[in-house]
Amino acid sequence: MSYYQQQHATSSGSRTARRNFEFGRTYVVRPKGKHQATIIWLHGLGDNGSSVSQLLESLPLPNIKWICPTAPTRPVALLGGFSCTAWFDVEEISEAGADDWEGLDASASHIANLLSTEPTDVKLGIGGFSMGAATAIYSATCFALGKYGNGSPYTVNLRAVVGLSGWLPGARSLRNKIEESNEAVRRAASLPILLCHGNCDDVVPYNYGEKSSRYLSSSGFRLVAFKSYDGLGHFTIPREMSEVCSWVSARLGLDGSRS
Repeated sequence: MSYYQQQHATSSGSRTARRNFEFGRTYVVRPKGKHQATIIWLHGLGDNGSSVSQLLESLPLPNIKWICPTAPTRPVALLGGFSCTAWFDVEEISEAGADDWEGLDASASHIANLLSTEPTDVKLGIGGFSMGAATAIYSATCFALGKYGNGSPYTVNLRAVVGLSGWLPGARSLRNKIEESNEAVRRAASLPILLCHGNCDDVVPYNYGEKSSRYLSSSGFRLVAFKSYDGLGHFTIPREMSEVCSWVSARLGLDGSRS
């Protein structure tokens, strides 16, 4: 699982006038059994869809099709302008940091487009690690609100979202946005979200993950589960991935699950 262990920071993108985001190659892990669900999994800062697909291929989830896109390569403010693959730009990982809404919307839209061509009887989900987790959680808020940050409609029917070692962009303003619409309240209450975080994470601090869970719950997301892992840094471990598998199987009602 070196892919997770090689993450050193979590953020990305350029907020300059560059508005055309060129996404990298998408990798697909096809289901070994009956195709019941499709989940997009988003890599962390500086990684790519290939290494993610290799990890997911080994998971005991034969009824899931995994789609592993690669983020655009762009300058990252957090890294002093160094260019690498990143779903959006970030200057600092903190609640007070400015959010790159343009980058977030571009990535969330790209992900939704990938899911929009899946069969109608297949359940759809999004997951990710670190910055990928932040993008997955942002997509969850777009689903609840029925629109992206720029106001364009969000039309994908999400059934599950997983975020490992991540955080919630725009956390402080979420509750007010959700409460403006009864439909947003209903959608937020219907979406299962699993957040996992190690209490020794030195890249995305543990309390950011914990606070993200609380912000989501207080904003009306009633099906949020938060799991903490003692001694875990900014990477994953087999026990965490095993619990992700169990949660996904149960929440999506996959064959063989004990829900």
